[in-house]
Amino acid sequence: MTSLAGLAAIVTGASRGIGLAVAQRLVDDGARVCITGRNEDALREAVTTLGGSQCAMGVAGKADDRDHQASAVASAMEHFGRVDILVNNAGINPVYGPVIGIELGAARKVLDVNVLAGLAWTQACYAAWMQEHGGRVVNVASVAGIQAADGIGMYGVSKAAVIALTRQLGNELGPKVRVNAVAPGVVKTEFARALYEADEEGASEAYPLRRLGVPGDIASAIAFLVSSESDWITGQTIVVDGGVTLPVRI
Repeated sequence: MTSLAGLAAIVTGASRGIGLAVAQRLVDDGARVCITGRNEDALREAVTTLGGSQCAMGVAGKADDRDHQASAVASAMEHFGRVDILVNNAGINPVYGPVIGIELGAARKVLDVNVLAGLAWTQACYAAWMQEHGGRVVNVASVAGIQAADGIGMYGVSKAAVIALTRQLGNELGPKVRVNAVAPGVVKTEFARALYEADEEGASEAYPLRRLGVPGDIASAIAFLVSSESDWITGQTIVVDGGVTLPVRI
């Protein structure tokens, strides 16, 4: 993989799990990173894990809060002088059960955080740096966005919208800005714990590679998408799922 030395990134929802793994990979590849999350103490801890203030900084706030978005982008520009990479990782899944019975206020909140916040972060980074200088955006979608998902249907609807948004922005923002997405299967994080903790071995049986994902699996795919190795790829969604969405083998 080519070096990201001299580049700067924002990774949302990065105090733990996939976001933190992505931030660590970007730092390892030479970038400086601004991470966001709701808990200031957790962010401070994550910045220390990433190597401290020389290569990382944290800005606490809610992903769908416009003031927080503006503050984080402004802070990144002040400290790094640029924002070359945006990883829209922050997401929520507060409701379980059939979509037909969901309370509409809860549905709106899922869309606000999982879809519209990602668009807003992209708009902010585009205005601050990428429109003039170029950049790379990666959205974290889900396999729930490419097939029906029992129990997490509204989350899946939101991630399908993320995939569509990725295609649209990839079309609109070229040639200077590339926009892609990753669609993970179940990854072993606190966020997804309810999907596997009762029977991880049983959950893994559905996967041809016979294991669930780990955050580093997703970080590696994202590292590729923000590197120059993927310079002719935009508007695409890479499925990173251990083969779970493959057609049933006969």
